[in-house]
Amino acid sequence: MRKIITIGREFGAGGGEIGRKVARELGIQYYDRDLILRTAIASHNLDPEQVRKWDEKVPSSFGFAQSLFNFYNKPLDEELWQAQKDAIREMANRESCVIVGRNGDYILSEFDHCLRVFVHAGFDWRVRRMMGILNASEEQVMADAKSADRARKRYCEYYTGKTYGDSRNYDLTLNTEKLGIERAVQLVLAAAENL
Repeated sequence: MRKIITIGREFGAGGGEIGRKVARELGIQYYDRDLILRTAIASHNLDPEQVRKWDEKVPSSFGFAQSLFNFYNKPLDEELWQAQKDAIREMANRESCVIVGRNGDYILSEFDHCLRVFVHAGFDWRVRRMMGILNASEEQVMADAKSADRARKRYCEYYTGKTYGDSRNYDLTLNTEKLGIERAVQLVLAAAENL
């Protein structure tokens, strides 16, 4: 049976690193933003430049004029959301894999063989960790972290109606500040054994 692991994450908490290590240990595919977007763009013939504009963002306004003029066409952000949903479902139907981000937990909620993980950590810890990785100033990393977390929260709530990071939406939540990346990887692998 296929094993599907979705990983939602806060900026800088290590979700991507954990996902790559878990996929390597299990010998399965790893899909992150780049691979999912490439698949979505190709399968729906979307313009990559426009996709970059809407990636994990919520439209700032939907009003009468937009619905009137786009009555027969979905706005690009809705097309992108649908394209990513289709891409994620196709990946999960095809093979065992680890999917990071993109509300994979929600999109694959009907999959019984799916482990839904959320990775989080304290804000200061995440900032210090990313300063070392990005070689950037504390101010820049703090701004990036706040912006990314805010965008992911709005994106999740807008498209799924769920609260971003709410433990009830996941099978396993991991605090990497307390556990560390390697222990978190081991816990995901242990939880995935019985999928």
